[in-house]
Amino acid sequence: MNLSKRILSALIVVSTLSPFANAAEIEVDKIEAVVNNELILTSDMISMKRDLTKRYQESGQSLPDPKNLDKQVLDKLISDRLQLQIAERIGLRINDSQVDQTIAEIAKNRGTTVSGLREELASSGINYKAFVGNIRDELTINEVRQIQVRRRISISDQEVEQVINRIKQAGEEKTELRFAHILLKVAEDASPEEKLTTDKKAEKLAEQIKNGANIQTLAVANSEGPKAGDGGDWGWRKLDDIPSLFAEQLSETNTKGEVVGPFHTRLGVHIIKVLDKKGGQNIMTEEVKSRHILIKPSIILSEEKTQALLAKLRQQILDGTKTFEELAKQYSQDPSSAVRGGDLGWADPNVYVPEFRDIAQTQEIGEISQPFQTTHGWHILQVLDKRESDTTESATKQKAYNLIYRQRFPAEAYAWLNELRQEAYIKITNPEYIIEE
Repeated sequence: MNLSKRILSALIVVSTLSPFANAAEIEVDKIEAVVNNELILTSDMISMKRDLTKRYQESGQSLPDPKNLDKQVLDKLISDRLQLQIAERIGLRINDSQVDQTIAEIAKNRGTTVSGLREELASSGINYKAFVGNIRDELTINEVRQIQVRRRISISDQEVEQVINRIKQAGEEKTELRFAHILLKVAEDASPEEKLTTDKKAEKLAEQIKNGANIQTLAVANSEGPKAGDGGDWGWRKLDDIPSLFAEQLSETNTKGEVVGPFHTRLGVHIIKVLDKKGGQNIMTEEVKSRHILIKPSIILSEEKTQALLAKLRQQILDGTKTFEELAKQYSQDPSSAVRGGDLGWADPNVYVPEFRDIAQTQEIGEISQPFQTTHGWHILQVLDKRESDTTESATKQKAYNLIYRQRFPAEAYAWLNELRQEAYIKITNPEYIIEE
């Protein structure tokens, strides 16, 4: 609400009071602070103080003394108002589906339904519409803070690599591998023909092992390594206890059942199979190959018409009168995928927004979804294929980046908000509420 409207609202409260009323019994909705072109009123403080008090009580924490609580409340109201003003300036708006999803999650965490939550709020004297507005504001503030602070945090590849090395080192200290090994010796003075014959034999053995042959049986029959009599089994070994001849081939990222090789050393040609693993953790992700058609509602095209249009396109594909590819090229408003017939390629579904992710994970291969809505608009989706992929490396890199980002975020967020306050016009009417910086 802008300044003129807030002033008008305050004046209306005063003008509707009876001139004969006892002034000592009347509480006027006073102006507590001015933040740029907006007012913070006493009623705003009362509402937030009630919510804050409830949170303190639910968490079992003791409340600050009233004067400090009032200062905290006003300080938060000022910070929130500044961030909401930034959101309005950049055109950021949280849509209804995000708000609904958050409210449903709140209800679930409280062990009730959305309707049950509404009844609970009503019994506590909390207006549901105001509650929804507060949720939208909190989501908006969180989103605008993420956007603005993310721009301030620069993380180099070198920093990420240093953290990756620390993560791997910690993982390697815990990781143990049990593996079997086949060595085909090659004399240093062997002829090219002898070397080629050994290479071919090694490739054949490796192929057999990958196809399910027992490496330990093959090791007894073929290996010339030190553990040949034991089926090539080296038992459990920590990574720093693996013989240096093939230590470079084994790491924390190796998976149970993985076949490594053939590879060469000065002794000859080696093949290794990881029989088991403990301590370390590989991250396996089900990736999906999918395509979609996105249509965004507009002033001309309502939500209902958008949904109906996608349903019509879906039916044309099912009837065989049109292909998914040609309709995506003609209608889809996702420019990066439309030119490829809607093809999104292989991806971890978790990179998508929640509604899209859930459809991609549960959809059967080849099936075309019913139209569904996300923050981007309305979609139909077809999953073309699925596969299991070892995403340990990419996940470790993302984990390293997130660790650095989370470490820097609080300080940068604090600095950004301080700059925001310094650049703003803020006037606090009650000197007792002024918080010393």
